[in-house]
Amino acid sequence: MPAPSPSDARDESGHLIRELHGITLAQILEYLVAHYGWAELDQRIRINCFSVNPSVKSSLVFLRRTPWARAKVEELYIQARTAEVLGRPRP
Repeated sequence: MPAPSPSDARDESGHLIRELHGITLAQILEYLVAHYGWAELDQRIRINCFSVNPSVKSSLVFLRRTPWARAKVEELYIQARTAEVLGRPRP
C-alpha cells in the first residue's frame, strides 16, 4: 500500500489536516509555540508579534486582523502537522 501524499494526511479524528477542521487559531498558535518556540517562529515568519514581547493573546489579535500573516501561520501549522502524522521531520 503506498504512503499517503502530504495533501491527503489526516489527523487522529480522520479529518484532512489541510482543511483545519475544528481547529481554532488559538490552538494552531499554541501548537506552533510548543513545537518551535517564539524565537523559531520569528525566524520562520517575520512578524513583530513573534519577536517583540510575544504572547499568545497579542499574537491572536494581530493574526485575526491580518489575513496574510494568518495564512502564513496556518500554512506552517499544516506543514508541521502533516510531517508529524506522516512520521517525517518537522519542516
